[in-house]
Amino acid sequence: MNPSALHVYRTYFPDPPGGMQEAIRQVCLATKAQGIANTIYTLSPYPNPPVIERPEGRIVRSRSWAAPASCDLGGPDALTTFRHLAAQADLLHFFHPWPFADVLRLLAGRKTPAVLTYVSDVVRQRWLGRVYAPLMWQTLRAMRVIVANCPAYAQTSPVLSDPAIRDKVRIVPLGIVEESYPAEGDATIFSRLGLAADEPFFLFIGVLRYYKGLHTLIEAARQVRALVVIAGSGPEGEKLRSFARDKAADNVLFAGQVTDAEKVALIKRCQAMVLPSHLRSEAYGMVLVEAAIFGRPLISCEIGTGTSFVNAHEESGYVVPPEHPAALAEAMNALLRDAALAESLGRGARARYEQLFSGPALGRAYADLFREVAGCN
Repeated sequence: MNPSALHVYRTYFPDPPGGMQEAIRQVCLATKAQGIANTIYTLSPYPNPPVIERPEGRIVRSRSWAAPASCDLGGPDALTTFRHLAAQADLLHFFHPWPFADVLRLLAGRKTPAVLTYVSDVVRQRWLGRVYAPLMWQTLRAMRVIVANCPAYAQTSPVLSDPAIRDKVRIVPLGIVEESYPAEGDATIFSRLGLAADEPFFLFIGVLRYYKGLHTLIEAARQVRALVVIAGSGPEGEKLRSFARDKAADNVLFAGQVTDAEKVALIKRCQAMVLPSHLRSEAYGMVLVEAAIFGRPLISCEIGTGTSFVNAHEESGYVVPPEHPAALAEAMNALLRDAALAESLGRGARARYEQLFSGPALGRAYADLFREVAGCN
């Protein structure tokens, strides 16, 4: 018997995309192939329609009334909807942190067995963390299993390493179902951006947030004789454009939001995927997995999270110190100078994907866990 799972997170497609939404989509696609029935419950500023059917499962949305400190809050309808969904599900799967989800579980979901994927510590909103701590610990103690997505995060997180819960922690790497991505990209993106057919470029893709370290990438770009394409949108966009102008980083190109097909085209042609995130809010870096699918070298920073699990130094790419423009530029230039090195690291990234981050690996691990928690083994 395969259980039905209710996945709970504050935002999801078709609202503006981000790494967490993609991670949830991939968990659902991978476990669906293993026979798991998936429903995703989320909030949205514009939840019309409230129910959407997608390949990965059914999406049910209530209205987000406010989002202080990126913590979406719902109203009475959210509680009613969640109670109904929780009663129908065989297990609940929470993605942490989202404090409003803890409230929902406390008021309407305590009877259903639950597992939690611990995505990130509360890093920036320390005042919120202090207020939230009692509720968070109540939730964590109530979980049957707590999933960490890499060993380093489980070991370095002050929460996951706490004796009260560390025996519940298991490692399940996030991954991507390769077939869920376009095999061929949309090459019209190159003419739109004015990129010549043989023009080398490094690539960043993601939401332009405070923890992405893009100020370091812009500084490093001044020491690199190639274009640096920054694809995505977000709250730091205008500030970063202004910073690039002030630094005369003329080889930095802001591509804006790109489609999935455009993203694939960019990844397949880039010199390397660069993720310069400098804070632990970057808990994993799904974009690194995306680039590994297509055999591209990776460059990331050592911040004690999953980024250095996905990207193994000198196996799939380079791991450099955070907020160190010279070290970042040196890694980029090494790949620019040595095509054989870049190709070797790209092969290493692809091999690591197949072993650890592929759809079958992801699906088996989470589906087995869901069956265990729901008592279906």
